[in-house]
Amino acid sequence: MNGQAALRIVVADDQEVVRAGFAALLDTQPDFTVVGTAADGAEAILRCREQRPDVVVMDVRMPVMDGIEATRRIRAGGVDGEPPRILMLTTFDLDEHVYDALVAGAGGFLIKDVTAERLFDAVRVVAAGEALLAPSVTRRLIAEFTRLRPRPAPPGLADLTPREVDVLRLVAEGLSNAEIATRLVVGEETVKSHVSRVLRRLGLRDRVQAVVIAYESGLVIPRTATH
Repeated sequence: MNGQAALRIVVADDQEVVRAGFAALLDTQPDFTVVGTAADGAEAILRCREQRPDVVVMDVRMPVMDGIEATRRIRAGGVDGEPPRILMLTTFDLDEHVYDALVAGAGGFLIKDVTAERLFDAVRVVAAGEALLAPSVTRRLIAEFTRLRPRPAPPGLADLTPREVDVLRLVAEGLSNAEIATRLVVGEETVKSHVSRVLRRLGLRDRVQAVVIAYESGLVIPRTATH
């Protein structure tokens, strides 16, 4: 681990077997430490205040307070200090609740029957502040629900420079900073600066929300699926 501290993780799921299973699985990794578990969203917020985790692996549907409201409160600063990243869990992919969670500030989502390696990779990606947008299913989910529930573009979109619009469009296509840098033939630090300015001008917290805005505003047009 090159001397880096282990990622601190909280697992929130109302099913005890699932909660314990994910916690045990994550604890097998040398760069992870599970610092708490929660049976509902309210308890997840409490664990975040107590333990200051880096990542919360959060079920969407839970009693008392669901994962969407918990995500909204955690990411909006409902816990002291830098809020943890949220990785949502769901039982099926085209889930409207997952879309709402992404809008609320989740960093990505996984289906519960995910492989162990995919889970480990997802936690690391989300913890690093990268949106978990590489899987086509995530972009498909955003595209589907922005088509069904279009919203007007935010005022700040018109203030973006042409290069910032290019960067936003590529972020929405799921490209990493390194891939965007290659595509635009610029340095990766330049891309990071562009992404930061885009988020700031649009009043967004992270890349996932930038992707949602790009689809909702029509900047990126969803590809129509062929059946």
